[in-house]
Amino acid sequence: MLADSHCHLNYEGVFEQQQAVLERARARGVTAMLNIATRESEWDAVLATAMREPDVWATIGIHPNEADAHPDVGVARLIERARQPRVVGLGETGLDYHYERSDRVRQQASFRAHIAAARETGLPIVVHTRDAEEDTAAILTEEMGKGRFGGVIHCFTASGAFADHALALGFYISISGIVTFRNARDIQDTAARLPIDRLLIETDAPFLAPVPHRGKPGEPGFVADTAAFLAKLRGEDAETLAARTAENFHTLFARTRA
Repeated sequence: MLADSHCHLNYEGVFEQQQAVLERARARGVTAMLNIATRESEWDAVLATAMREPDVWATIGIHPNEADAHPDVGVARLIERARQPRVVGLGETGLDYHYERSDRVRQQASFRAHIAAARETGLPIVVHTRDAEEDTAAILTEEMGKGRFGGVIHCFTASGAFADHALALGFYISISGIVTFRNARDIQDTAARLPIDRLLIETDAPFLAPVPHRGKPGEPGFVADTAAFLAKLRGEDAETLAARTAENFHTLFARTRA
């Protein structure tokens, strides 16, 4: 029993063999997959996969690197598209100052729009943050003061202090295949101490394939390798960790229980 809390089943590298990828994931014990949207042009395809596959759900959102290209996607449009029952979250959203592909002010406005939609719909947000810890933490804190909302920090690569801040706000932390990389000691140190009731696992497929699959397109089935690594890192039983992180997934993304 495993949940891949973040994958891109409609991206090149997966989409061309989507059905085979899904079957391989199921064969490895993956019982839930969250198909993530990053731009409006993807929404229909991402949702169609979720409507067709009973163990796949979808998000609706705009990646921070796409903020400049989506000035008209605000709270109302997010809420409208989130009414579909297979949509279980909003995002991925957040801040990315690494590539600077969108204006920082526009990214921040988009991030806040997703949060406002999360409050209105009761859906959690999926947060991407890269080289933007300080601003991400500040916005989450400020917005939480306006009314609570839930969410997950996806593909965690930030500092231990940021993890603690996110946990204090009630967020979950999702660990990707990066944790298996030899040079990921800081992430491993944080992952080893995260509370089990706030831990999720993801592949971010087709990116970030874990050891022993590095160099290949990522697949949801590879979440099993990341889970096995995490269990050993944390000194926990692998089956227990897999089941608990899957339970956490369904707790956070509550619509998946419907």
